[in-house]
Amino acid sequence: MKSKEKTVKKTSIGGQAVIEGVMMKSSTSMATAVRDEDGIIRVESKRTKGKKPSVMKWPLIRGVVAFVNSLVGGMTTLMRSAEVFGESEPSKFEKWTAEKLKINVMSVVLGFSLIVGLALAVLLFIFLPQLAREGIEMLVGNGFTFDIWAKNFIEGGLKLLIFLGYLFLCMLIKDVRRTFMYHGAEHKTITCYEKGLELTVENARSCKRVHDRCGTTFIVFVLVISIIMFALFEAVVGQSITGILRILCKIALLPVVAGLSYELLRGLSKTDCVVFYPLKVPGMLLQKITTKEPTDEMIEVAITAFKTVMELDANPEKQEQKFIVPEKASELVERVYKKLKDHGIEERAEAEWIVSIKSGLKRDELTEEKTIRPKFIEQIDLVVEERIKGRPLWYCIGDTEFYGYTIKVDERVLIPRPETELLAENVIKIANGKTVLDLCTGSGAIAIAVKKECDQVSVTALDVSADAIVVASENAKLNEAEIEFIHSDMFTALSESGRKFDVIVSNPPYIKTEEISSLQKEVKDFEPMLALDGGIDGYDFYKIIAEKVKDHLTENGVLLMECGIGQAEEICKMLQGFSKVEIIKDYENIDRIIKAEI
Repeated sequence: MKSKEKTVKKTSIGGQAVIEGVMMKSSTSMATAVRDEDGIIRVESKRTKGKKPSVMKWPLIRGVVAFVNSLVGGMTTLMRSAEVFGESEPSKFEKWTAEKLKINVMSVVLGFSLIVGLALAVLLFIFLPQLAREGIEMLVGNGFTFDIWAKNFIEGGLKLLIFLGYLFLCMLIKDVRRTFMYHGAEHKTITCYEKGLELTVENARSCKRVHDRCGTTFIVFVLVISIIMFALFEAVVGQSITGILRILCKIALLPVVAGLSYELLRGLSKTDCVVFYPLKVPGMLLQKITTKEPTDEMIEVAITAFKTVMELDANPEKQEQKFIVPEKASELVERVYKKLKDHGIEERAEAEWIVSIKSGLKRDELTEEKTIRPKFIEQIDLVVEERIKGRPLWYCIGDTEFYGYTIKVDERVLIPRPETELLAENVIKIANGKTVLDLCTGSGAIAIAVKKECDQVSVTALDVSADAIVVASENAKLNEAEIEFIHSDMFTALSESGRKFDVIVSNPPYIKTEEISSLQKEVKDFEPMLALDGGIDGYDFYKIIAEKVKDHLTENGVLLMECGIGQAEEICKMLQGFSKVEIIKDYENIDRIIKAEI
C-alpha cells in the first residue's frame, strides 16, 4: 500500500454513502445530497446539536452511543434518500394507522428492519462461525477440542471470511456497486478538505478513496477486538463456554467491543505517526473493497453535502432544507389547492392548471395514480409561491394559449382574454390575401393568430410600448409567424408614409382611470397600466382611432375593435363616415366587438 497522504487540517465531519448520494455529518448538523433521476442534486439538511448527558461523552460509553446512532441514523438516512426516487406520500393504510392508532408505520418498519438486521448479524457473525468451528472439531474426532485462544481465532477467521464473502456477493448488485462508488466520493471529499485543498471535483478526484475514520476500519477493529475480548473473558472465567451460552455472552460483550473499537478508531485518526500505521493497514485494505472510484458527478454530490454541513455550522441563520420528493398527481393537486385557498384563491381550476401545465399531464390525468417527479414539483411550488403573492396565474406560468398558439406573457403585456379570441376569429374570417394592421398589439396574440390562420396575409403590428414590441417579437419567433413590428404611438409612425391596410384590428385600453384602483389585485398591481388606462371616460383611444383610421384604411377596408361593457353604443356614434357599423356580442351575450366597413 502507498504511504498515507499528509493531513494538513482535521475535521470532525464524517459521512455515509446512501442511494445515489452521500450524507455528511458534523457534531452539530448533517446534510444528505442525492442526485435524482433528472440529474438534479437534491439536498436535505438539519441541525443535530442537542445537549447530551455528560455520561454519554465518557470513553467507551460514547462509542456504544455512536454505534447505536450510526445504526438507527444510517438506516433512517438510507430510507429517506430512497424517497427521492419513490413515493413520498403515505399510503391509505399509513394514514389510517397514524390517525386512528397514532402509529407511524415507517417507524415500525424501521424498527423491524433494525431488529432483522441485528438478528442476521448475530446469525452470520456469531452463530455460524461457532457452528462451523464446532463442525471442524467433530470432523477431527476423538473428542478433540481447540483451546480458548484457538477457538476464538478460528471463529474470528471464519467471521472475516463470511464478511468478505458477503461484500463480494453485494458487489454483484449494480446498485450496491454504485453505493460503493459514492462511498469513495465521500472519502475523497473529506480527504481533499483535510489536505487543505479547495473543494473542487478536480482536486477531490486526485485524493485517495481510503480514510482513517471509515466505518469499514471500525468493522475490522470489531472483529479483532471481539476475538481478544472473548478469549480474555473465557480465560478469566477459567473454562471454555459452549452452546447458546457462548452466543449470549458474545452478544453481551458487544457494547464493550464497540466502545473499545470506537476509541481505537478515534485515537488512530488523530495521528499520522508511522508507528501506528500497521494498525490502520487492514482497514484500509478492506476499504479497497467497500469503496470504488467515483465519477465526477458523484464527487460533486459529496462536495455539495460537505459544503452544506460547513455552511450550517458557520451560519446559525442558514435555513434547514427538505428533499423535494415525488408525489401522486391527485394528492399534489389537493396540496396546491389547499395552499391557494388558504391565501384567498378558491378556484380549484387554478390548482389543476398549475399542476397540469408544469407536469405535462392532461387535466383529466390528474385524478389517476400518476407520480410527478421532483423536477416538476419544484417548478409547481415556485409557481404557487408567486401566485399566492397575487401575481396573475399566466404570468406565473410564463405563457398562455391564444387561439391554439402559445403566447409568452409577463408584466410587460396584458394577458390575452378569451373574448379577444372572438375578435381574432372575426378578423381571420375576412383576412385571407389582405393586409392587416394590429393596432395596440401588446403580446402580439391577435397578429400571430391571423398570420398563422390565413393564407397570403401580410400582418403589421404596432404598439407604443417598446417592451410590448419585444415580447410580441419573441412570440412571433416562437410561433414562426412572419410579422412586421413597429414601435409607434398609435398611427404616428404611419402618418408620413400614408400606409393603408385592408383590415385594422385593435384591442385598445378602455378602463376608466378612476376605475383602475377598484380592479382585481392581479390586474391593477401587475398588468401594465399603459395597456389598461383608457382615460377619464375610457374612450381616449377610440377617439383617436375614429379620427385617424380612415386615413389608413383602403377602399372597402374594415375596422374591428374590442370594447368594454356598456361602451359599444357610444363608440359606434364616433364612427361617422362608415357605410356599415355593427356590434358583435361575445360568448356571454355582451356587446364586445364593433365592426365598421367603409
